[in-house]
Amino acid sequence: MHPQSFFSRWATLFIILTLYSSAAASTGKQPNIVFLFSDDHAVQAISAYGSKSNKTPGIDRIAREGAVFVNSFCANSICGPSRACILTGKHSHINGFRRNGEQFDGGQPTFPKILQQSGYQTALVGKWHLGSNPTGFHYWEVLPGQGNYYNPDLLQMDGSRKRYTGYCTDIITDRAIKWLDEDRDKSKPFVLMCQHKAPHRNWSPAPRHFSMFDGKDVPEPESLFDDFAGRTPLLKENEMSIKNHFYWGHDAKLHGENQYPASFQSNINNREYQRMNATQKAAWDKQYEPENQAFLAKMKAGELSDKEILRWKYQRYIKDYLRTIAALDENVARVLNYLDENNLTENTIVIYSSDQGFYLGEHGWYDKRWMFEESLKMPFVVRWPGVIQPGTQSSALIQNIDYAPTFLEAAGADIPSDIQGRSLIPVFKNNSKAPSGWRDAIYYAYYENDAVHEVPIHDGIRTQRYKAMFFPRGRQWQLFDLLTDPNEMRSVHQDEAYRPILRGLQKRYRDLRSYYDVNPATIPMTRGDENWWKQRNQKTNQMARQGGYDLAFIGDSITQGWEGKGKKVWEQFYGNRNAINLGFGGDRTEHVIWRLSRGNLSNVKPKVAVVMIGTNNTGHFLQTPSEVAAGVKSILDIIQSKTPNTQILLLGIFPRGKDALDEKRLNNIAINQLIRRYHDGEKIHFLDIGDSLVEPDGTLSQEIMPDLLHLSETGYSRWAAAIESKLTSLGL
Repeated sequence: MHPQSFFSRWATLFIILTLYSSAAASTGKQPNIVFLFSDDHAVQAISAYGSKSNKTPGIDRIAREGAVFVNSFCANSICGPSRACILTGKHSHINGFRRNGEQFDGGQPTFPKILQQSGYQTALVGKWHLGSNPTGFHYWEVLPGQGNYYNPDLLQMDGSRKRYTGYCTDIITDRAIKWLDEDRDKSKPFVLMCQHKAPHRNWSPAPRHFSMFDGKDVPEPESLFDDFAGRTPLLKENEMSIKNHFYWGHDAKLHGENQYPASFQSNINNREYQRMNATQKAAWDKQYEPENQAFLAKMKAGELSDKEILRWKYQRYIKDYLRTIAALDENVARVLNYLDENNLTENTIVIYSSDQGFYLGEHGWYDKRWMFEESLKMPFVVRWPGVIQPGTQSSALIQNIDYAPTFLEAAGADIPSDIQGRSLIPVFKNNSKAPSGWRDAIYYAYYENDAVHEVPIHDGIRTQRYKAMFFPRGRQWQLFDLLTDPNEMRSVHQDEAYRPILRGLQKRYRDLRSYYDVNPATIPMTRGDENWWKQRNQKTNQMARQGGYDLAFIGDSITQGWEGKGKKVWEQFYGNRNAINLGFGGDRTEHVIWRLSRGNLSNVKPKVAVVMIGTNNTGHFLQTPSEVAAGVKSILDIIQSKTPNTQILLLGIFPRGKDALDEKRLNNIAINQLIRRYHDGEKIHFLDIGDSLVEPDGTLSQEIMPDLLHLSETGYSRWAAAIESKLTSLGL
């Protein structure tokens, strides 16, 4: 071997060993962690991800000096739930924060708490959006709710609020740097979570960026005029389109009353403008009013077609969105500069991410929620000198549940066994490539149903090439080949050539749900998108608030039937016993859990609650008996928690189907075998009255159950007679 060649190879090896010895050194010395986080920042608006609309030099610096992950995904594309996934390393159904408006259980383990135990100083500044106060932080100062762009209030640790004059993105960074510079214990490693409101709706830029994009338009996405053909009709029910759901004041920044209600939504004003002082308003109006008046003049003259109006709205939206990102990116750079100036760069992990992606006009939308790429993807760029090789790009499938175990391993802390994410350290140390045995798919679930923007509940999996979504409403599957259809314009779930692929993905979907302990029977679920159900629930909650009930029946359509075929029997047995009917046709255990947790038991403190639920879990999905039994147990737990003095009469699920070997009847029998174990003889009393409803040969008579599921009047008489002595013994 030539001496020079020999020397070159050893020199290369020396560099590699030096690089990874730095990694080992950083393991010995706990690294600082700076987590820079935004709200609704789409990867297609970051130049490190190839944006053609804007430049983000601050974020790009992290990518240039570290790695950019191009297959980074959220577990639930909505603000609060994504944050809960990050804190806990667990999917939404496990950490308990499934949809905005819920309260995060701050008593559960989170990575900041564990890092505190490992000697870290922990701080959170900016957007929190989890309902409860932050826990696990030595210092926090957070926006109330969504917060404001202009002159924001920040909640203080003593319970007070403090208002700061200026622009929110700048102020959050000011407060974060102040903590770094003045308030932390500099003898300890630290975790700083600097979390911004930007670029969340209603996209209110800082004055210094008002004139960005003046005189030029931002390119429109290919699918701006998407008609949703070739995919589930549920897409057409959305309420997040720029065309139909763009607000006059809130989104378009137009003053006064809505002059064109056919083109703009009303009733949400520009509340950011209302918060501004006189100087701020003057600067705002100087920029926006000439544009507004020019647009309104064209509207008044009838010069604009529907497409041209949509295009104007898109430009107003996208320019404001990108302008808010400009301030965000500047403040990312400020933090990086602070680290440089204070000799903190070499031993600090810096991550930039956002709670989910966002639609920048793709499919005609703004907002997020759907499992399509634009909102499923979340940015993840990371710098860790000595561990991550600069300028690398990773295609490894990662998810926000991975952040917590990553931080814990980096700090040398033990990772709790119940964390569902995987540490990214092995990826970092493998030149940002997925190591052997890395995940082949990510699981996604969205739980808001009857909520803003009308995006239905759905879940699914995403592999390197394919995406399968399942919509329980209508039990619809969607399948996208991301190689041939990256914009997801046509589902191929019914194409013969893709049938083997769909079957394989459905198998992987079931296995991942099992792996992540996804049991729909225990996850609270609303049916508020069904008007009759929503109306019945509202009426039931009103009745529940009145109180004064001694007896409550809780269940599905068989229980609701006390108001139909069983009405006469109800009057005979329960008419004078202060009884309330909490039965809803079509409900499964998860729907009852939802109702009981959200008003159906508000002032209902009965002496006895009769519970019979689960046959729809069988009928709709033939769900595994152990899963249904767990759902029943959750219902019992809720009742005991909300009204601990109530005696619960837990009935076995009634027989169904023609004969004793009917598959669904057998499933109910298996469920009953499990739930009878909940009988304790003190507060929970199990009673199976199935024998009183079937014939001696095990068949069901249509005289008792005309459709072999629901009871006739005679059937309700048998039900009432079968439980009467037990009700009496329980104090009724």
